[in-house]
Amino acid sequence: MDDPEERFTLLYDRYYRNVLGYVLLRVDQGVAEDVCSETFLVAWRRLDELPEQVLPWLLGVARNKLAKQRDVRYRREDLVERIAKLTSEQEHVAWDVAEHVVDREQAISALRALPEKDVEAMILATWYGLTPGQAATVMGCSARAFNVRLHRARKRLDSRLRQEMGAARRPMRQTRGHFAEES
Repeated sequence: MDDPEERFTLLYDRYYRNVLGYVLLRVDQGVAEDVCSETFLVAWRRLDELPEQVLPWLLGVARNKLAKQRDVRYRREDLVERIAKLTSEQEHVAWDVAEHVVDREQAISALRALPEKDVEAMILATWYGLTPGQAATVMGCSARAFNVRLHRARKRLDSRLRQEMGAARRPMRQTRGHFAEES
């Protein structure tokens, strides 16, 4: 069989349930489906290099994908713990929900104002925890170029956040029943 798409379709049809079953023993359905998709993406990319006994190879790829998922989850949990340790008990008591909602809205507004590539660079580095090399592969550039993009994206975000916070803190004056920013 010479057609790669046909070979892949047969591979997928034959082994998808096996791989999904293996992964479902370890994680919930949403994550399992993602891991399976990533596993078969690797299989597609390496279709010409697959071993004769393909199921053990697929399960090995799935196992590696699960390990990476676990590493990302542990890093995220570790980050949350470190942030929690930096927050004192007094800050927890004095925590004002309204203030945090305003901060969240300002952050979302600042992110929306950034170019898509800036947001993507920050997401890959922070949410997905990718190394510069991995993120560069996703964005189709070198690791050095990615680092420059990320640095510039963070600077632009910082600038936008300062603008958003400055606008939010300007006093309001009432004119004819409406509020307007004081200059």
